[in-house]
Amino acid sequence: MSNQSRIRVELYEQRYKAQWDKLVRQSKNGVFLFYRDYMEYHADRFNDFSLLFFQDDQLLALMPANRIDNTVVSHGGLTFGGIVCDALMTTYQMLEIFSVLIDHLRAQGIKNLIYKPVPRMYHTLPAEEDLYALFLSNARLLRRDVSSVIVRGQNAPSAEVRQTSLQKSKSLGIEVAQTSDFSEFMSIVAAGLKSRYEVLPVHTAVEMELLAGRFPDNIKLFTASRGGKLLAGVVVYENSTVAHSQYISTTSKGRALGALDAVFDALLHEIYRDKPCFDFGKSTTGNGRNLNLGLIRNKESYGARATVYDFYELDL
Repeated sequence: MSNQSRIRVELYEQRYKAQWDKLVRQSKNGVFLFYRDYMEYHADRFNDFSLLFFQDDQLLALMPANRIDNTVVSHGGLTFGGIVCDALMTTYQMLEIFSVLIDHLRAQGIKNLIYKPVPRMYHTLPAEEDLYALFLSNARLLRRDVSSVIVRGQNAPSAEVRQTSLQKSKSLGIEVAQTSDFSEFMSIVAAGLKSRYEVLPVHTAVEMELLAGRFPDNIKLFTASRGGKLLAGVVVYENSTVAHSQYISTTSKGRALGALDAVFDALLHEIYRDKPCFDFGKSTTGNGRNLNLGLIRNKESYGARATVYDFYELDL
């Protein structure tokens, strides 16, 4: 393309931190997960390959990414992480950036790019120029996960079982509160995941406390208790357009008492009543091929409906 040579790619270095974070803050599709202080909490687990795209001295866009042998992923430690840009980005300019990106990856010996675009509900302005660029580059859909979302003013009615459970929790005096003590709750999360799926949480309690300390406006824990006993809770990752349930868990007693319904009632109708979207999270495993019917039915019983998180593969 005519201006291709004017765009250059730089591998992220610490000296770019202020510029990187500023673009994330001003972007139309960035989230707090892309700030370097979040990305680097698990830097020891990933070979960072994050890229910045400049035209002369102006930072146009960035891409959180890591490298695994001859593959680059955008980003393996994040739910998603495509090209992040501001309101000035145009479709033609994105095509230029993709052209430069592909040339750069090939020059670095990269054979495959796994690209995880930022879902539409996180956009503050339309930001799907990268999807068109992927199409023109002959990328293929590699994976599609289903998540359950309530769009404010467009949600389906909640199921009767939810109302019954909520009334039960209210009659029992279950208390919902925000807390910064992640230790006990994450032990409940770990026990639940271990018994049901033989897996561990992505984050430890120490990591959650670290991240919540760095991002107190974005990472919050809401719990339900009775008589001082923790029964259930939800960790919320909050962005400008979406409140996302990062962890949802309850004890067996909490399940019997409807404790999670008390938490979600507070989240949906009080705390995040003005948030455009509330995302209950994914219900798929096996690269999106396996749908957990019990899990998604539970989320949909609150009135949530399906949206997708996509992965694309570009063979270089």
